[in-house]
Amino acid sequence: MTGEPLATTSARAQLAALAEDAGFLRSWPYARGPMGDPAATRPAAVLVLFGVLDGLPADHDAQALAVSSDLDVLLLARAATLRSHAGQVAFPGGRVDPGESVVEAALREAEEETGLDPSGVEVLGTFAELPMPVSNHVVTPVVGWWSRPTPVRVVDHGESSHVFRAPVADLVDPDRRVTTVVRRGGHVWRGPAFRVTDGELTHLVWGFTAGILDTMFTRLGWAEPWDRDREVELQP
Repeated sequence: MTGEPLATTSARAQLAALAEDAGFLRSWPYARGPMGDPAATRPAAVLVLFGVLDGLPADHDAQALAVSSDLDVLLLARAATLRSHAGQVAFPGGRVDPGESVVEAALREAEEETGLDPSGVEVLGTFAELPMPVSNHVVTPVVGWWSRPTPVRVVDHGESSHVFRAPVADLVDPDRRVTTVVRRGGHVWRGPAFRVTDGELTHLVWGFTAGILDTMFTRLGWAEPWDRDREVELQP
């Protein structure tokens, strides 16, 4: 999404302003293939939760003033045994239950997957629904600010293998940025990706989650120039 970076130097204020931008993410180039049967399409929601790290400052000094060394975003790695999105890094989230709002679903799923206390999350707003053809979901990103952080962990090892808070300054580090390439059925999809390390574990954040982060960082003026020709081939 193009546009001038938001003027305030407060990360929370910038995120809140972005969440109120009705035009943001209306164009989504990262869907891999067409959606399936519309009658079978299911609603889902993810929690895009930013906050302040409690003990793991970034290694990289970001150029954007709003990106302090302790600004972070909550992520998790899906269990390798799952049928869909196995092993991928994602935002907490899942399917919207009947009678639930997307905000309620995102907070419920985040609590179930990471153990966070939803009462400590300030919901800043939601983005537009985004298609996820791989699982035939339409996904609403719910943007939150972690005003009262609580410890997080893997709650269900059948669902997740790792829950962690990734420093934003490290995510925008040009040395950690790559372009992923997926080839399937004669089609080729390229998208932004991030290498992120938590302790002894290194993850590649790609696909839907990386697309949201990359688009947000660009619009917010947090992104730094990186080599988009540095490619990593992935198995479909």
